[in-house]
Amino acid sequence: MDLQKIIRSLVEERSRLDSVIAALEAFEGGKAGTGEKGTIPKRRGRKSMSIEERRRVSERMRQYWENQHQAPAPPTAPMPPA
Repeated sequence: MDLQKIIRSLVEERSRLDSVIAALEAFEGGKAGTGEKGTIPKRRGRKSMSIEERRRVSERMRQYWENQHQAPAPPTAPMPPA
């Protein structure tokens, strides 16, 4: 094999890869809302809860549903007509 031919082929491939990488970096930097190049945009939507927060919400909802499903209070005596 011709060593010069292999080197030339690898240099051409490296050049092609460099141009593809540059194009991808330009595309990534040009996205709307990303701010500066290379920064990660702020996350939108719901925030994730920690295990402790989930436990507290679960307990609160358990209490809520227990209160909702209790037997209704007995009716009060009707008011006499005035």
